[in-house]
Amino acid sequence: MEPFTLRVVEIIKGIPAGHVMTYGQIAAWAGSPRAARQVVRLLHSLSMKHGLPWHRVVNAKGEIAIQDVEGRDTQLFLLEQEGVVCLSGRIDLDKYRYEGPPHRDEDER
Repeated sequence: MEPFTLRVVEIIKGIPAGHVMTYGQIAAWAGSPRAARQVVRLLHSLSMKHGLPWHRVVNAKGEIAIQDVEGRDTQLFLLEQEGVVCLSGRIDLDKYRYEGPPHRDEDER
């Protein structure tokens, strides 16, 4: 796997239950801020193989981007099971967006 792909997989695996990340946010964390569409493709092709929590990834508006009704309903159901609320088709990114683990100061180690 390419380094970008490995980083994307690890980032998605690290999204905790009850939180979401956006495609663009994942791309930026993985080192390529303009590669949101690549994240979409990787998520689609690698989710099953790597057991990724694909349902925790949404678009920049906090919307579920899956077009087919069954997939959309499945993602919504899985998010709701984790306590993520979707109102009027959107998830409140200010409340549910995962910003990463807290940073530790060198003195705290």
